[in-house]
Amino acid sequence: MPHNRDSMETVHLTIELLHRIPRDSKITAPELQRQLAAAGYERDLRSIQRHLKQITEHFDVECDDRGKPYGYRWKEKAKGLSLPGMNQHESLLLTLAEQHLRHLLPPRLVASMDAYFHQARSNLQHSGKAQLEKEWLKKVRVVSVSQPLLPPAVDAGMFRQISHALYNNLWLTIVYRNAAGKETDARVMPLGLAQQGVHLYLVCRFEGYDNERSLALHRFISAEAGTMTFKRPKEFDLSKYDDDGRFGFGDGQRIQLSFCIAKQAGYHLLEAKLSADQVVEQLEDHYRITATVVDSAVLDRWLMGFGGDVWGVVKLPSRPMNSAVPIGGSAVD
Repeated sequence: MPHNRDSMETVHLTIELLHRIPRDSKITAPELQRQLAAAGYERDLRSIQRHLKQITEHFDVECDDRGKPYGYRWKEKAKGLSLPGMNQHESLLLTLAEQHLRHLLPPRLVASMDAYFHQARSNLQHSGKAQLEKEWLKKVRVVSVSQPLLPPAVDAGMFRQISHALYNNLWLTIVYRNAAGKETDARVMPLGLAQQGVHLYLVCRFEGYDNERSLALHRFISAEAGTMTFKRPKEFDLSKYDDDGRFGFGDGQRIQLSFCIAKQAGYHLLEAKLSADQVVEQLEDHYRITATVVDSAVLDRWLMGFGGDVWGVVKLPSRPMNSAVPIGGSAVD
């Protein structure tokens, strides 16, 4: 019986290795060891090297031994190893997930899924039955609502450390440089990861404080996950943090906003409201909009982006919308 169990484990390990060997690039035994560990297969390097040697003898996998560590890949025109349970719809779903969720998934999970992502792309590329699914990738797109920007560089090693600490509730030791150039050495409690346009932000609490801060990942100088865990604050809710406008550089204060906007510039607000309680007064050549929103720097930039098409901006403390719309208050320049 133990012999049968060892044989099955050998089969499973071989299949996992074959799934992770690429076609268009090479992978080393240490890289495969890390991917297997992420998937729950803890094996020493010598064991993996022995399996790879056997794989090159029985499968269309070649070993580049011109330098160490050796690199492995499927031979040109090799059929490879397919995942029989993955149909065309699942291949499309995985391909879209890889494109849009890669930065929001733990790197170890992405690494362990690389073979599945590759198989999904291969299924769509080479299967004659997946023509409609392949075309679908050219029919959908996430469009930027502002001027498109290239994402700032984020060090891959630091991103792994940050994600590892976030995933495992570990304290994170960081050196961070803010937008003003000030550097801070600190230990933080990572609580959430958010993507806003091309930027990634870590929501965290600094040691000794009970409020949250958002730190841009591209401004990290260093980040190292510790071994000490923390108890995640029960009162923290990432969705509420977002709803409170914290990613818009606000403090969560809700206000009653009213402003005038030219009809051509403001028509879209009749279709996509600022809030559920939005009230629109139609005048001769413009609308007066009143809505309860979170006050933030992003709101101010949005209003100023309309230029002369927006005027008469008033911000007052939030109050029930069935009361009269007040006149006066502080205008936004």
